[in-house]
Amino acid sequence: MLIRRTLVVGAVAALMAVLVSPSGAQAAPARESRPVYSYDNAIRESVWVDTGLDGDADGKTDRVAVDIVRPREPAQQGRKIPVIMDASPYYSCCGRGNESQKKTYDANGNVVQFPLFYDNYFVPRGYAFVAVDLAGTNRSDGCIDIGGRSDIQSAKAAVDWLNGRARAYTTRTGSGRAAKADWTTGNTGMIGKSWDATIANGVAATGVEGLKTIVPIAGISSWYDYYFQQGAPLYDSGPDSLAEYVDSPEQLARCAAVQKKLVDQAPRTGDWTSLWSERDYVRDADKVKASVFAVHGMQDLNVRTKHLGQWWDALAKNGVERKIWFSQTGHVDPFDYRRGAWVDTLHRWFDHYLLGYDNGIDHEPMADIERHPDQWSTDKVWPPRATETTKVRPQSGSSAGVGALGLKAAKPGATETFTDDPAQDETGWASAIDTSTPAKAGFTTKPLTKDLRLSGSSTVTVTATPTTATAHLSAVLVDLGPDTIRDYADAKEGVSNLTTRSCWGASTTGDSSCFLDTKAKTAAVDYTVFSRGWADLGNYASDFKGRPLTPGKAYTITIDLAATDHIVPAGHRLALIVAGTDAGLIDPPSTTPTLKVDLARTSANLPLIGGSRAFAQATSGTGRPAAASRLDGVGVPGMIRPFAVPGGAAR
Repeated sequence: MLIRRTLVVGAVAALMAVLVSPSGAQAAPARESRPVYSYDNAIRESVWVDTGLDGDADGKTDRVAVDIVRPREPAQQGRKIPVIMDASPYYSCCGRGNESQKKTYDANGNVVQFPLFYDNYFVPRGYAFVAVDLAGTNRSDGCIDIGGRSDIQSAKAAVDWLNGRARAYTTRTGSGRAAKADWTTGNTGMIGKSWDATIANGVAATGVEGLKTIVPIAGISSWYDYYFQQGAPLYDSGPDSLAEYVDSPEQLARCAAVQKKLVDQAPRTGDWTSLWSERDYVRDADKVKASVFAVHGMQDLNVRTKHLGQWWDALAKNGVERKIWFSQTGHVDPFDYRRGAWVDTLHRWFDHYLLGYDNGIDHEPMADIERHPDQWSTDKVWPPRATETTKVRPQSGSSAGVGALGLKAAKPGATETFTDDPAQDETGWASAIDTSTPAKAGFTTKPLTKDLRLSGSSTVTVTATPTTATAHLSAVLVDLGPDTIRDYADAKEGVSNLTTRSCWGASTTGDSSCFLDTKAKTAAVDYTVFSRGWADLGNYASDFKGRPLTPGKAYTITIDLAATDHIVPAGHRLALIVAGTDAGLIDPPSTTPTLKVDLARTSANLPLIGGSRAFAQATSGTGRPAAASRLDGVGVPGMIRPFAVPGGAAR
């Protein structure tokens, strides 16, 4: 359950029951905001908030565009309302949501359409919706800086303005008329997917007053981990390419200095620099005052769940109120895979943390986890308290590269050898798990006699001797057994669009609340890769700086695997694969090494429910897998490409 501040919430609930009641009469404490206000007659306005920065070096402080829609009636009656905010770089270049909606404006520059359903649904219920253009995008000054000070200040300044601590104007240029947010309580909740979610994480990590909650959907927690993992480069591109994608044309020419910094301080060596320190929100998790409702797809290979795992653990360490949804999808918004439950849960979440309603959501289970397409389970806390880190070890088998996985260490001197093949990937390794192939070493348990659940983040420690001065490593966990799962490798990453629409809130001629319905896109598979991680072996001594390797010398490195919650059912097998380049996910090294793995000094630390006892019981049977054959899984994920945009077009 959530960490609770019951007395404060109860007091605020009693007060807000009066403030948002349409009649203003004394009433029993409310438990749900109702759509009592006109959306068609809502106030739509734009202000430009002064960030105090001059990112484009034009001698003037940057102003970011803040488009607002809010119900007219509370202002007329002298009542103040809370704010739901989505700060994004995508409002003009790429669009938001399943239908890639953009902001639209009339001939006078007045906002007509806000993307997504937040405005349609929540404005009639007594909320303002605020859409912020990050600096350098759409109608804002300045330069996008990929999660750095300018990005975060773009949204933080808006929160400060809503709480009377920053200046805003009715025009982008000139002094204009000062704009005051005297219509709001200042209570703000930030929401958004991908880059938008990342900004919410970053603003929360400043500890800004007035930010009461954030709802990050597939958010980045450290930008280094978007482009690298432990020195291994991903995507063959850097943050400068992403800036070029979203900067408005008139700003791009002015942002050459920012672009140069994004190139110079993000070397493709994978070494940590001050640029990455500025964009690491995990280190400032102790400043977070807002509650956090985190949502992530366990098969998100764009913003991988390593981001969620390290952020979640840091928030837990610092006692932050939190809730989590884990789906089987890739990089997908819950509006497109669990729409009704999502809108209801989000409604109650905002009612509780922004209006102060005592609606019980803080007493509900902390975690919702999708076990099968559209089938969900809950946990009171996550990871469950029965989770224990358990060391499992690889052992040699009867064929080269085909070994066993158990609790006992391999005999001293036992080894497995593979040669990096940059054309191979996790799907090829897993499909040939029971076959001796030159590009991987695979280790499997016996068929399980009981379900085995992993909940949290794993690590794999590998001791390997390379034949060359550079080497990359991959570690992959696989559930071997037949299942029907969401097809996260499909273009829409586990969902498909229908032709029908459903409506969520009120509409106007220019802003419809009706969106394409979706359904689960599934695949029948023989195996499921459910967690993976990568590293440059040259980072054996430090996550922050790589070193040349000495051929013929053994090195030990611990690889972080992405957070997950997966049940390997009875009758299935659990597998660990150790290999080189995972094609499409990490870039290959400059050489083609052969690596000899010392099995006695290699192990995996797994977060198992029930710990080593559960593992021993589940693997105590005498069964054997069927004769070796090629297994079928999902295809190679199509969205993994050299230039990856987190949450960009068609996302």
